[in-house]
Amino acid sequence: MTRLSLSALLLTCATPVLAEAPRVAVDIAPLHSLVAQVMAGVGEPDLIVRPGASPHSYALRPSEARALQQADLVIWVGDDLTPWLEKPLMALSDAGRQIALLDHPSTARLAYRDLAHDGHDDAHTQTGHDDHDHAQEAHETHDDDHDHSGTDPHAWLDPGNASAWLSLLAEELAALDPGHADRYRANAAEAQARLAELTIQIATELQPMQGKPFIAFHDAYQYFERPFGLTLAGTVSLGDASSPSPARLAHLREEVVEEGVSCAFSEPQYNTALLETAVEGTGAAIFVLDPLGAGLEPGPALYPQMLRDMAASFAACAAQ
Repeated sequence: MTRLSLSALLLTCATPVLAEAPRVAVDIAPLHSLVAQVMAGVGEPDLIVRPGASPHSYALRPSEARALQQADLVIWVGDDLTPWLEKPLMALSDAGRQIALLDHPSTARLAYRDLAHDGHDDAHTQTGHDDHDHAQEAHETHDDDHDHSGTDPHAWLDPGNASAWLSLLAEELAALDPGHADRYRANAAEAQARLAELTIQIATELQPMQGKPFIAFHDAYQYFERPFGLTLAGTVSLGDASSPSPARLAHLREEVVEEGVSCAFSEPQYNTALLETAVEGTGAAIFVLDPLGAGLEPGPALYPQMLRDMAASFAACAAQ
């Protein structure tokens, strides 16, 4: 063996072999973005529910099922949002390979509000409604039959939850992959600092919206409303497996006028026909909120951009 070959061999033996990045599967794009920020420079997580699809009713593709089976760690909101995912996760050989964020003590959870009270929304009661189960046809039916008395699953819309999850993700990944522990923790700290700055910016941007009630197609935004002082006046859908009646739409229109509502919000996957009917003749403008980042490229930049886009829609409403 030549001296050069021997030196190379000794160098190879003395150099620690970097561990392969853990395989991480994540249910929805906003959470995938948070995981991607923590894993930056180490690896990339797999996204299970493709952008624009409903996370509540979803059929796994073979490639997505494989990603779940091969994952070292699965991060998901919980069965309140994706009940169909519970069975595949139960089939995993290692139950410790999955984390339901809604069940974690670090998560600030809100109960569903009772929007059915007196046929309209009471902004001071607690309710819930899953936001991803409406047909896009003009008649807009709701095929969601899960329990509406539990936890509102849209917890990722609270930047405070996202910040807590970044720390949790860093520690879980560090335990799984100790060789990159410092990197995960540093990435999480940097992401938290950026998120804190963004939260302050959004709070300033949305000050003109405080005290201005709005209506939405359904109740999905209380995790965003609370930190920024926003007020939901009502919703078109109660999440009760049926289209709103003409009487309900008429009543909602009366509330829009009585409470001085100037804005109504839909989402990219919804037909706006019912919302347009609800505000017809009131002068209220319709804007779009995208709480899943359906129109954005999955990756580390998606979560902060999703928050910016939602803030921009509310700010446009405030400028009405």
